[in-house]
Amino acid sequence: MPVSGEAGAGPDAHARTGTPGAPGAGPQAAGSTPAAGTVLHTLDGGVSWITLNRPEAMNAVTWDQRERIIALLAEASADPAVRAVVLTATGRGFCAGADLRGTPAPDRERVPGDVTRTIRLGAQRLIAAVLDCEKPVIAAVNGTAAGIGAHLAFACDLVLAADTATFIEVFVRRGLVPDGGGAYLLPRLVGPQRAKELMFFGDALTAADAERLGLVNRTVAAGELEALAKEWAGRLAAGPTRALALTKQLVNSSLDGDRATAFAAEAAAQEINMTTRDANEGVASFVERRPPTYEGR
Repeated sequence: MPVSGEAGAGPDAHARTGTPGAPGAGPQAAGSTPAAGTVLHTLDGGVSWITLNRPEAMNAVTWDQRERIIALLAEASADPAVRAVVLTATGRGFCAGADLRGTPAPDRERVPGDVTRTIRLGAQRLIAAVLDCEKPVIAAVNGTAAGIGAHLAFACDLVLAADTATFIEVFVRRGLVPDGGGAYLLPRLVGPQRAKELMFFGDALTAADAERLGLVNRTVAAGELEALAKEWAGRLAAGPTRALALTKQLVNSSLDGDRATAFAAEAAAQEINMTTRDANEGVASFVERRPPTYEGR
């Protein structure tokens, strides 16, 4: 049965796949991991599409799937050919939480410290992988996003949602404390009072209400979600990739420090960015009064 939070912990294990095509439809390369069929991957026009593909389980994420997503995000950071990422799913669910049935069985009785270690190495690693990815990540939320599934969406840089999607802080329904970064993400997105309301009651939030609260950037009809994700991802993939990465880093860290720290980080980021080809192209195109052509370098 899917649960709301942690999907276990373990070492990374992944072999890259990268066949261009529609999201969720590309064939997988030989030698890929057992999760290759349940986390589909395509690279199309500089956009890495990562698609959860367990529709029969509402895309509750297993241990293997989590490791594959983390690995794909790390590869996206390191690969100059990847300039944006879209995280989406098949069927009626975006991600219904964690599915403990995919977790390796423990080899001994649980002792104090095991739960902390499991969460730190599991759910928190997954959310951190999204936050730390050096390329902009779009969540295209096609259906229910519950527990860690909701946090997976909220960790993304931009969130698009089908009008049929729902978001549920389901932990309280199971008598659990939110994990997977929920108490870190939600107050930063909607403020502490709204975050507490969502977490204390665990009520389902419609896509329209999530947009009103600022958790979602755009809500569209379900049939239009993929097209909008392609449009936004295409715009990001055509942009100055390193500048976007540094901007993401600045924004994500801005609420964790004081003004002096933020200003110093901003100046350092601009110093680094001005060494890139894209920055030079942006300035040259302005002077020459022409559209810029960015290469992601």
